[in-house]
Amino acid sequence: MRQTLRTGAARVMLGLAGSAALATGAIAQEANLVIDGEIEIVTRAPAPDHMENVSEIVSGWEYRSPETQAVQMDDFENPGMIGVDNARADFSAAMGPDGQSCAACHDNPESLEGARAVYPKWDETKGEVQTLEMQVNECVTERAGAEAWNYTGTRMTEMIALISSVSRGLPVNVAIDGPAQPTWEQGKEIYYTRYGQLELACANCHEDNYDNMIRADHLSQGQINGFPTYRLKNGKLNAVHNRFKGCVRDTRAQTFAPGSPEFVALELYVASRGNGLSVEGPSVRN
Repeated sequence: MRQTLRTGAARVMLGLAGSAALATGAIAQEANLVIDGEIEIVTRAPAPDHMENVSEIVSGWEYRSPETQAVQMDDFENPGMIGVDNARADFSAAMGPDGQSCAACHDNPESLEGARAVYPKWDETKGEVQTLEMQVNECVTERAGAEAWNYTGTRMTEMIALISSVSRGLPVNVAIDGPAQPTWEQGKEIYYTRYGQLELACANCHEDNYDNMIRADHLSQGQINGFPTYRLKNGKLNAVHNRFKGCVRDTRAQTFAPGSPEFVALELYVASRGNGLSVEGPSVRN
């Protein structure tokens, strides 16, 4: 059962006082997410078996206003698609001393259909769980011989948005068993650990209080199937590790770095909480 945050520190963070507890918000509208009239997106699904406290998983799209929802339903209106177009050009751009490009190996972005749905995943050669950003940088550095891209930089985030876009509508299906399980367990521990001066965990907002209001914002379940996401708040595509960084920072804690083992583990765990929802990036959020 979800419970309202009760600690005094939490009330400070949420801008609450006295009896002004978290107000319950209604999900924006009963609507189906269909992009350009043809890409059907599953925004509600039964929770995966490994989730103990939630029976239904819900995309963050469901918690947005009808106006914001409509922007994502039209690729022409979705500003995140500008980044996708930029990445399409970058896909064929020469890199490194031999002028290699993504297209030299993969022909076109559509050949990567399905990749976004299964990442992060265990890489047998590397002996670790890898995110899509880590895989892209492996290609950039080891195959093209070029300088690594900034993990959450514009070029990388736009490329991840492109890879996500060709998988839209496919179900998220992140593996958490086998050699990936210890990393998943680490991510789960981070998700439920309270951090910072405010002593808040990811679960306090996204499991205990989703569908409630924090000031003027409507709390979602924190699903990441829509990342990279274009945020109206900052007018750009945002990488998932930047979102993690912002959340940890808001607890007034020293945050982990993008691409760190801690955030890789957290991404694996949070991605697995969305197993069954559709890939929908680049999404549009507040």
